Amino acid sequence: MAESTNADASGANGQAAGENANPQQFTIQKIYLKDSSVETPGAPEVFTQSWKPEAKVELNTRRSTIGEGLYEVVLTVTVTATVEERTAYLCEVHQAGLFTVAGFEDNATDQLLGAYCPGVLFAYAREAVSDLTGKAGFPPMTLSPVNFDALYARQRQQEAAGAEATGGEETDTAG
Repeated sequence: MAESTNADASGANGQAAGENANPQQFTIQKIYLKDSSVETPGAPEVFTQSWKPEAKVELNTRRSTIGEGLYEVVLTVTVTATVEERTAYLCEVHQAGLFTVAGFEDNATDQLLGAYCPGVLFAYAREAVSDLTGKAGFPPMTLSPVNFDALYARQRQQEAAGAEATGGEETDTAG
């Protein structure tokens, strides 16, 4: 009786192992600063004015396939600070990472690369912006946290709305 139980257990384990032949894998291979710059077109005059800047922050992401299941994701953060409508500084950081993503459905892979990976990179980009602006002679710019999941969801909604508008026009002309 013990032998049949072991046989059943090993058969079940073998079947489970077969189902997990393509396990999900997410790995951060490398995080690196791909490019960075800071420009101070308002210097030195900007340093003689009271410091009450207006800051504009732009975020962009792009990704590319490097190999089988290996992706590069680049988060670009651009901060433009103006004082009295004159640019005090322009700081741009391209924070990148290599990520292994395998065994996920396409939607899950897309969300990992479009929301989770930029979220990981943002912490590094935030630090780089703070360092660069401080070294440029300004108070270090500390960026507020960003909800990349919400940005990703909004982007998907906009794409779906665009597809529906296009699809709706096609349906009307066909009917």
